[in-house]
Amino acid sequence: MSNFTFTSEFLLLGFSEDWELQILHFLVFLVLYLATMTGNLLIIASIALDHRLHTPMYFFLMNLAILDISAVSVIVPKSMANSITRSRSISYSGCAAQVFFYVLFVSTDFAILTVMAHDRYVAICNPLQYESIMQKRACVQIASYAWTTCFLYAAMHTGCIFSMNFCSNVVKQFFCEIPPLLNISCSDLYLVDLVLLMFGCGMTVGCFIFIIVTYVHIFSAVLKIPSVHGQRKALSTCIPHLAVVCLFESTAILAYTRPPGNSSSGQDLAVAIMYSVVPPLMNPVIYSMRNKNIKVALWKLLGIRQTSDTISRIVQ
Repeated sequence: MSNFTFTSEFLLLGFSEDWELQILHFLVFLVLYLATMTGNLLIIASIALDHRLHTPMYFFLMNLAILDISAVSVIVPKSMANSITRSRSISYSGCAAQVFFYVLFVSTDFAILTVMAHDRYVAICNPLQYESIMQKRACVQIASYAWTTCFLYAAMHTGCIFSMNFCSNVVKQFFCEIPPLLNISCSDLYLVDLVLLMFGCGMTVGCFIFIIVTYVHIFSAVLKIPSVHGQRKALSTCIPHLAVVCLFESTAILAYTRPPGNSSSGQDLAVAIMYSVVPPLMNPVIYSMRNKNIKVALWKLLGIRQTSDTISRIVQ
């Protein structure tokens, strides 16, 4: 592995060499991107403009929507630009920026999902202590810690990867992702970044276990609620969050547990879309479908005048 090359740009994996299919890819990604942006911006605006939603749960949900917008904005516009210009290149600095910001936003995303599980646990299992534990200042501090920790993690990853020498400049993915970059590395720092990647995966698994254990306690507490209405109200705030976690985790597992070398480039691209584009697109849909407060806020934001009875009937 002594034959390394210094490169000023990388070549990303294209969806097709055919011009018509490249245009199709551009249009599909454009629709997905606009839908993701619209859905998440509506969530952000609804929470920001409705004072009844200025609670810890919706504060973290707004953070989640911001992260979803940011994550897709890091990778999708560049892929669309490459398709419309019939190019596969990305600059060295552009690739480094993609790695840093994508790792930052995705890792912070999962950290916020973990915090949201704790928020629901306190709200349902310790309701009398909720206001004292989940104060506004505490929520801001928790979110700040999540952003800061993930910023340092992303910086370590990016610094380590781009201190390496590369045997090739061909990245077998439609954006600069860590595993394909490690595959073309010729440096001893490969092992260092592999340890960082394994550490990140270990932390993700640990957070997922924490979320599952938390929800076991939550569902046990919900079953003890005497009224059916109370149970439904509690579950209406828990099920969307759990669905988002499962979508996030299942797509990541699909991507990172496949045996290397046993899939075609088309399969690699399809799996990458599943874990990088689909969750940010689906998260607003999941939350707006199951959360009555979000539905009411969206109706008001869109300027649809309804009586309270009509709105209640529609959102149920």
